[in-house]
Amino acid sequence: MSHDKAQHPEKSATIALKDLATVRRLGFGAMRIVGDGVWGEPADRAAAVAVVRRAVELGVDFIDTADSYGPNISEEILAEALHPYRDGVKIATKVGFTRTGPNAWVPVGRPEYLRQQTELSLRKLKVDALDLLQLHRIDPKVDREEQFAVLRDLQKEGKVKALGLSQVSVEELEEAGRYFTVSTVQNRYNLTDRSSEDVLEYAEENGIGFIPWAPISAGELARPGGPLDEAAKRLGATTSQVALAWLLRRSPVMMPIPGTGSVKHLEENLAAAGVVLDDATYAELKATR
Repeated sequence: MSHDKAQHPEKSATIALKDLATVRRLGFGAMRIVGDGVWGEPADRAAAVAVVRRAVELGVDFIDTADSYGPNISEEILAEALHPYRDGVKIATKVGFTRTGPNAWVPVGRPEYLRQQTELSLRKLKVDALDLLQLHRIDPKVDREEQFAVLRDLQKEGKVKALGLSQVSVEELEEAGRYFTVSTVQNRYNLTDRSSEDVLEYAEENGIGFIPWAPISAGELARPGGPLDEAAKRLGATTSQVALAWLLRRSPVMMPIPGTGSVKHLEENLAAAGVVLDDATYAELKATR
């Protein structure tokens, strides 16, 4: 399918993920419901729980987290907010990083570590099987085949329903595909960083959900008088909403997961699903970097 085909969000609001289910393309990222530096408890745990519950109330049925967010705390908050009343909400988590402090991320891909962290995520999320497990990073110190193999084994054992990868190349996606069906890929992608264009195109050609991290980052484009700011004014929307609406139209496999610890910002972000970009505005923003 051509990635240049106009895809208005209201006409392609869902995506069928391999090995999982059909979910809405605009989800929620649970990275920001923990403390500063993605470390420790949030300033107000009750408020964090309220954000998660409000997301589900507004129709979100895909939530992305990781064992390293907190660490552990994001998964624990999701369980507190949603267990046992999930009603079709799919939770994607990730393994492959360990944490040594705020904003510190160390890849660890030893098979025994990935297996241990998966088992712990099952406990923290209070589920019998993880909906979607993603390899947070391929550890360059460990043969990637060993990392892919343990993910395959965890799926065969019924502990994981679907598998994905994060921040990988097309070649790495192809290699992982020899071990398991890749349901999602999560790479950095936004209006100002499209370095993963080839990965997005591969995902689209192969029916893989593409989860862009840092989806709202727009830099100078969002400055007063900038192209994103001007588009937002014309559409009666915020710059964040326009950035998300652009991603939704960019590809039918795009699955933005904007994250926040604020109910107000959550509601603002999710309203992006109703923002429709006209062809001229879409093309104008596509031409910018």
